[in-house]
Amino acid sequence: MKFETLKNTLQDSIFTWDYFTDFEKVKKNVKKIEKELNLLNYLIGKENIEEEFLSLVEEYPKVRKILPILIAIRDDKLSCTPIITDLETLIPENKKYIFNDPIDENIKKELLIFFKESGLKDIFESKAVKNLVDYCFGVEVGFDTNARKNRTGKIMEELCEKVMTDFTANNSDFKLLKEATKVHILNEFNINVETQDVGNKEKKNDRRFDFVLFNKKTKRLYIFEVNYYSSTGSKPNSIAREYSDLFDLLKKQNIEFIWITDGKGWLKMTNALEQTVEHNDYVINLDMLKNGILKEITLK
Repeated sequence: MKFETLKNTLQDSIFTWDYFTDFEKVKKNVKKIEKELNLLNYLIGKENIEEEFLSLVEEYPKVRKILPILIAIRDDKLSCTPIITDLETLIPENKKYIFNDPIDENIKKELLIFFKESGLKDIFESKAVKNLVDYCFGVEVGFDTNARKNRTGKIMEELCEKVMTDFTANNSDFKLLKEATKVHILNEFNINVETQDVGNKEKKNDRRFDFVLFNKKTKRLYIFEVNYYSSTGSKPNSIAREYSDLFDLLKKQNIEFIWITDGKGWLKMTNALEQTVEHNDYVINLDMLKNGILKEITLK
């Protein structure tokens, strides 16, 4: 019954308009390379474009570091993206060095190959782009779509934090901690939380819980993990199994574990979620949280 209640009240979306693009981050990233972009603007429409290109990178070698951005790839990604320049041998090589190492004849040769085969030569010659600063603003907006998954988690945490903050404001016996580590909990409440048997290696070393509520009167500790899944995948299933183990471990320590999860992504992978709902004492969603289940759990 409690699983059906959870499943039937999952949220279609928690997205706000600022979920889609973080324009402040976009502006900041473009500002970092604005000088180099303006230097490269010189090449737009030049006839002897290859000579002008090599002359520019020789005089201002630092402009090379932003060339990968023009083809929508971060410089650090080139380390794990070997490039094939010989279609007969099909032997990929790491080409990151051409954007960083001191310029010599070999690097100039490789830069020209990059300039032509990437399509940038044609873009500059044909004036398809009028201003590289504006062009890179668009590239950065595209890059930022990759960060949406992280923003989903942030929005979910903010929604839960608002309810919990309101709860503690109306219940003075409780104190709320956000992103609390084992050390933080020990220092604040003198409770040692053991989680070494659960989760991946990083979490074992210094696990950070999304929220912790402490009842100063009863000395009860409530630990929360929060997430939202709008689509399916292997991670939600592994998280469900992990949180079953975490529940068992914390219960032995007389600590309550509450998992707040939501999203219609669960509707296509209900088995793991249902097993965890039946196993754990508390698996709840935003609708339950909004309707006062926190009071029911902590004040019973």
